[in-house]
Parts: sequence; structure tokens; C-alpha cells
Amino acid sequence: MKIETSRFILRPWVKEDAKALYKYASNEKIGPSAGWLPHKSITESEDIIKTIFAIPNTFAIVLKSINEPVGSIGLMVGKYSSLSLPDNEAELGYWLGVPYWGQEIMPEAVREILKYGFEYLNLKKIWCCCSSENKNSKRVQEKCGFSFVKSENSEYELLNKKIIREIRVLENNNY
Repeated sequence: MKIETSRFILRPWVKEDAKALYKYASNEKIGPSAGWLPHKSITESEDIIKTIFAIPNTFAIVLKSINEPVGSIGLMVGKYSSLSLPDNEAELGYWLGVPYWGQEIMPEAVREILKYGFEYLNLKKIWCCCSSENKNSKRVQEKCGFSFVKSENSEYELLNKKIIREIRVLENNNY
């Protein structure tokens, strides 16, 4: 599956994306705000592509202007979610390389993935979580119509860090 806009293409990750993935995912500002450690090598990025990014409905955000993945977005449907969701609901996850922050790329990508989830996958609800400290992610969720549900104490196990996780939802009939 491939989704195309005027600025980018959402497509499955491929092994050849490892160098670009490492370039952005090794930045200390990316992973820790999303609960994962910065990538330490291209080999680690290759492994992430083969495992984490091999989950269905996970896409590279490829900017047409440079023909390179600069971020990732995906829907973890049902059992793939960290929220124990039914098969007709999904959890949205995303990140974007620092040089592309503030350019409205992520809200545009989220809107495309919402359309994909509700119209193609026939989902009833899409959930989204982030640390209460992650102001950029919260702003994207607000711009895209997600409604706050609750805050909960959580832990980023890989980072051995306790956080307050905010959970938001968007229902099919409200998008």
C-alpha cells in the first residue's frame, strides 16, 4: 500500500532505508520523547526495519523533494497496540526527523493515515498516546481532532523513565 500527497509518499519501509532511518532516529530529540533509545548504528536501524517497522500498516514518510524517508507513521491495529484494543480499533504512532519539525508535515501525514484507517481499514476508533512533556506530539493530535481521554502514570521501559502518558481518541464519525 502506498499513499501519496503533493509533498510526500507513505510507503512500507525497505532495507535500503536503513541509512536514512539512522540519520534521523539517532538524534537524541526523537526516540526518548517517544519511549525508545536513539539508534546507535545503521545495523540497528536495519533490524528495526525488519522487526518493528515490518508490522502491518507501518509507513515511511518519504519527502518527494529529497526522495528520502524522514519519519515514520503507523497504525497498530488490535493486538499490535500497547492499549489492548479490539480488532476494529488502532493506536497511532509517529515521529519525524528534527530538520522537518514545524513544517506541518506530521499533521498532514496523520490526516492521511486517519483517512486510511477509517476508510480502508474500517476502524471505529483510533487512539493516540504521548508523554505529557511531548508538546509537539500533543499539538499534532489536537490539530487532527483527537479528544483527550485520560492521563496515567506509565514507564518507558527502555529508558527506565516514569512518565505521565496522555491518551486521546478519535472516533470514525468525528474525523
